[in-house]
Amino acid sequence: MIEVHLTDADAAASLRADVLAGLTARPKWLPPKWFYDARGSELFEQITTLPEYYPTRAEREVLAARAPDLAAAARAGGVDTLVELGSGSSEKTRLLLDAMWAAETLHRFVPLDVSESALAESAAAIAADYPGLAVHGVVADFTRHLDLLPAAAAGRRAVAFLGGTIGNLLPDERAEFFAGLRKVLDAGELLLLGTDLVKDPAVLVPAYDDAAGVTAEFNRNVLRVLNRELGADFEVDAFEHVALWDVEHEWIEMRLRASRAMRVHVAELDLDVHFDAGEELHTEVSAKFRREGVAAELAEAGFQLLHWWTDAEGRFAVSLAVAA
Repeated sequence: MIEVHLTDADAAASLRADVLAGLTARPKWLPPKWFYDARGSELFEQITTLPEYYPTRAEREVLAARAPDLAAAARAGGVDTLVELGSGSSEKTRLLLDAMWAAETLHRFVPLDVSESALAESAAAIAADYPGLAVHGVVADFTRHLDLLPAAAAGRRAVAFLGGTIGNLLPDERAEFFAGLRKVLDAGELLLLGTDLVKDPAVLVPAYDDAAGVTAEFNRNVLRVLNRELGADFEVDAFEHVALWDVEHEWIEMRLRASRAMRVHVAELDLDVHFDAGEELHTEVSAKFRREGVAAELAEAGFQLLHWWTDAEGRFAVSLAVAA
């Protein structure tokens, strides 16, 4: 079953609104969600296999080691439904599905993603691999549609938000997200959260500026999306990829730097955008976390941190919290 709350028309309207707001701001910006067209998703999958990009491997290590603990906690808490926000292919989530299936606590899986085609494909694969599991896909935006999440099969839900995606939200946006999620969860329902941790910039920066240049192509791909979808005329190769560590805010910033002065026309918006030589377009923030900060943000929204698990090198954390 696929439930659609985000249509192609909705996505197109959202893109137009974001681009108009971002390209007329100072500094200029674009939201990272527009990286992920088919080509962008393919590039990101390549990124996750690069030697510099540790987060995917580190999170998988934690999930492989701790999935049985999560399944036990879910069973003890009466959880029978797993919800995944920003599900994509749900590849890592299969570690959780396997453990909860083996513990005989899982009856429904609810993947949520903005792409109907990707969601339909992954939901069909999950349904085929777990006969008897009810798969209820939801095409929606987790920043807008949390109140449309379906209820549990009979007991309670556990919501998984993995991949460190929470770090793409600014602090105020994170607070709004956590509060919105807590509002739709019943007391006793669970949140499984993946957070990349603060570490040496010598490790962090190369993860977003790899030697092979894949992340640079991923970053520039957002300009190709605007050219295709909005009739823009960005000279994509005239923008340089920039990744830097912001010590004060403890986040990585990705930017695109204009190599020369230029004017870009966005036909669908009837908008002319001027770039100075060296001017930067902000495309992504990826915040890194400390345990005390995560616990405080969760507590502010009404969650209690139950478990904090990391990989052997302490690079990435997966935490389990309960709606209090």
